[in-house]
Amino acid sequence: MLKLPCNGVDRVHLMSQCGFMGRPTSFFTGRSSVKGFRSTKAYPVQAVASAKDGAVVNRVEADIGSLANRLRLGSLSEDGLSYKEKFIVRSYEVGINKTATVETVANLLQEVGCNHAQIVGFSTDGFATTTTMRKYHLIWVTARMHIEVYKYPAWSDVVEIETWCQAEGRAGTRRDFIIKDYATNEVIGRATSKWVMMNEDTRRLQKVSDDVRDEFLVYCPRELRLAIPEENSNCLKKIPKLGDPAHNSRLGLMPRRSDLDMNQHVNNVAYIGWVPESMPQEIIDSYELQSITLDYRRECQQNDIVDSLTSVEALEGAEVVPELKSTNGSGKAMDDKQERQQFLHLLRLSNEGLEINRGRTEWRKKAAR
Repeated sequence: MLKLPCNGVDRVHLMSQCGFMGRPTSFFTGRSSVKGFRSTKAYPVQAVASAKDGAVVNRVEADIGSLANRLRLGSLSEDGLSYKEKFIVRSYEVGINKTATVETVANLLQEVGCNHAQIVGFSTDGFATTTTMRKYHLIWVTARMHIEVYKYPAWSDVVEIETWCQAEGRAGTRRDFIIKDYATNEVIGRATSKWVMMNEDTRRLQKVSDDVRDEFLVYCPRELRLAIPEENSNCLKKIPKLGDPAHNSRLGLMPRRSDLDMNQHVNNVAYIGWVPESMPQEIIDSYELQSITLDYRRECQQNDIVDSLTSVEALEGAEVVPELKSTNGSGKAMDDKQERQQFLHLLRLSNEGLEINRGRTEWRKKAAR
């Protein structure tokens, strides 16, 4: 995995401001196998967006006058239908294992998606809203998120994330992601998400109109492209409602002010952080998260109080470990022969008991050190 010292970061920023091209080699000392970052800034950056018949209907030119765009290590693909950006894992983005947390991964996915929308000309006000959406006070909200992590990047590692957007029926859109180790080009994660439109004033969902659809479809691949093959995957698998009482629970979680986003509700990444709060400690100690799927069913506001519930879900062809059927994480030690474990989750409002979202997680045994 490529690691970048602080002076390397400074030089990358300096070169991006100067608009250097090519693949620099001088600032990576002692690493003969890695030549460094290839600058993604070709001025002027121009991408072609085509209609279904192949006719050019729009051209996208990056705002090279923007300081953020000069510093950002990202660019559109040659056909303008996907976007790639490189990120350095910071010290405040890793957990006790010195590797990125799943919240870090989710935040990077959100960041690259927003940057993609910004570079093709959509507004950052309301997470990538189009002109028509702003006119009618419409915003995008997450309906479902599925993330798979095959290998967690460590502090100072460099990852490259590619993302693209596609239509998803009449009710919304989908956005897919592929995460790579930039040094080796190894795929270390994938994700897919579904988004629906909401009226910012009434907080009610709305169908995607033809006007809005026409605004973003020109930037979408013509053929369906999936980051995660849907066969034999949990990404589309229905999540059943968790029974009560759950095997494990963490009650009385409260959103922080910093959990709110520009859409005036708790950001979708905060929910990903609440799910492990009710996980058995035995799992946290011996396993690492392999995949997480969340169905978002209700908004959460700053003054809401949230309960996090977790129960074991038997894997196909496997038996549930009896010791996990305990309350509030007080179970006995795990059977070492269990290489994978799967759980169902429910986040609900404490007072009313209303569902905020349902979830499913898969966990794999941590590698021996």
